Amino acid sequence: MTSLEFRTQVTRPSEAERDRAIEVLRNGTGEGRISHDTFMRRMHIVLTAGTRAEIAVTTADLPTHGRLSGIALRTVALLSALPVRLRGAWRTARLPGLRLPEPGAKPLYIGRSPLSDLRFDDGTVSRRHAELRYLDHQWRLSDLGSRNGTFVNGVRIAGTVCVRPGDHVAFGNLDFRLSA
Repeated sequence: MTSLEFRTQVTRPSEAERDRAIEVLRNGTGEGRISHDTFMRRMHIVLTAGTRAEIAVTTADLPTHGRLSGIALRTVALLSALPVRLRGAWRTARLPGLRLPEPGAKPLYIGRSPLSDLRFDDGTVSRRHAELRYLDHQWRLSDLGSRNGTFVNGVRIAGTVCVRPGDHVAFGNLDFRLSA
């Protein structure tokens, strides 16, 4: 053995480094600095990169926010959202209550039809709008293909979701807070 071989070991990028690079790329797209196609190509490079240098190349032309500026941006975002969250909490607390019935095997049909178990005379509620069922010790709310939608805590549902007392439910334009 006349010569020693010194192998340099290439350190693979960590998941945190990949996440930071993707965040820089996402911010660059949001700020209009790179196109969606460029974002997708660079994101592929970041996710398949074998070295830190490959990741550095993808973000070299984009401004990066330091740790302190990132904290400041998140703080401003949280403070900006505070009035909206407070208004939503205030509104939810003031909603009329909709009392859940006693658990039983029979589903409760909600709609505008006279045959509905819970009938609402409102044009935004479909004739067969939703179904509330107690199954496996949980209340389950299903939208029955209504035109204006069934919402739970502000999110339109498709299919069946579990609900509990305190949840904000809406059938069309009618809003309620579930109570026990």
